[in-house]
Amino acid sequence: MEQSDLDALLADARARRPEAIDRLYRLFAPRVYGFLVRLLPSRDTADDLLQETFLRVVRTIDAYVHDGRFEAWIFRIAANRARDHLRQRRRRGTVAPLDLTDADDAPAHEPPADPQARSALDALIGGEQVQQLERAFAELPAMDREILSLRHHAELSFREIAELLEVPLGTALARAHRALRRLRSALRGAAGE
Repeated sequence: MEQSDLDALLADARARRPEAIDRLYRLFAPRVYGFLVRLLPSRDTADDLLQETFLRVVRTIDAYVHDGRFEAWIFRIAANRARDHLRQRRRRGTVAPLDLTDADDAPAHEPPADPQARSALDALIGGEQVQQLERAFAELPAMDREILSLRHHAELSFREIAELLEVPLGTALARAHRALRRLRSALRGAAGE
């Protein structure tokens, strides 16, 4: 989307025009959902937090200072919603392993808003490898999962990720590198079995 188009859309959203808010949702929801589904214990939770994220966007769009980083702002809201949810689960003692599939065994990496959208990585590897990759991804530390999701699902730059997570750029890069190395190793290990 061109910057001028986004500027106009945001102005309409600030004016509370329903069609603008709907368009923002259609534009950003699939990527935000893809990001959330990688961080949360179930697709239902990701769907709930997607709705919470966009409610927060609508409620606070007037406070957003448009500086060309709207996507980073939305993903910061989503990341904060996910962190709050996981923190509450830990306090209640209800943390469970990530549920990477729905009951019908549909891959968790396909958001319902755009079931045809698949990441480039998923397109390169087969179904069994995808499952192995998802298991290895679920075993990564939370921050590493968040960094990889922000990079590959949210398509943010490492500079934006570092700012969003409030870590040095080198830390974001190093964590992504180590996480990708662990994922590659897990895939090689599965291929050798």
